Amino acid sequence: MNRPQVVTRDEWLTARKALLAKEKELTRALDGLNAQRRRLPMTRVAKDYRFTGPDGEVRLLDLFAGHGHLVLQHFMFDPSWDQGCPSCTAMADDLSEGARAHLATRDTAFAAVSRAPYPKLAAYRQARGWTFPWYSAHGSDFNYDFDVSLDPATGPNSYNFRGGEELAAAGEDWLVDYVGEQPGVSAFRREGEEVFHTYATYGRGVEVMMHAYRLLDLTAGGRQEDWEEPKGRVPAPHEADPGFTS
Repeated sequence: MNRPQVVTRDEWLTARKALLAKEKELTRALDGLNAQRRRLPMTRVAKDYRFTGPDGEVRLLDLFAGHGHLVLQHFMFDPSWDQGCPSCTAMADDLSEGARAHLATRDTAFAAVSRAPYPKLAAYRQARGWTFPWYSAHGSDFNYDFDVSLDPATGPNSYNFRGGEELAAAGEDWLVDYVGEQPGVSAFRREGEEVFHTYATYGRGVEVMMHAYRLLDLTAGGRQEDWEEPKGRVPAPHEADPGFTS
């Protein structure tokens, strides 16, 4: 890790003001981007997806818990695994009850969905001390339809809005024949009994949930890791942290 140069307070202030100007430029750009995100069209969710939770079977509509909006973490947990993805676990660790309370005051619910059977999710949730709602999509098309469980046998793979040739062109040709889980975050809107999909983000976009990383980015040490795009199979949780594709 490179150590920052030591300078006088005045020199530091000059450098900080120069960076502040760029930060303000980025903030204004993000404000504009967020406005465009809110204006995105939405698509009706036609399938009657069913999930398993602590009280048995529930619908996608039930995950809203009476709210008008839902933020959903596509938590990587393959049915054959005994523990969740390390990176998805880090995201879930950052999701406090207080954060969910703030979402609720703004008519928004949060839930996580994974493909592993519910008993595995419940055991892992208890071991981690989590309290957020977590449901199993085991036996459902949900994960495949939202491009977070990939298997060419179910249809051509698509991830981060890229299909076969686009994945290859982006240097992610390994995903074309990949079988397994990938991370994602989706947003949904409810109008009466109808549910609409309004937004989805994958790859580096899921870092929106990693608040600790945002704080680390403020320090001189940063995230204290060398970023390298994964080029091969994403490992299971007992192997190295899978990281994210672009």
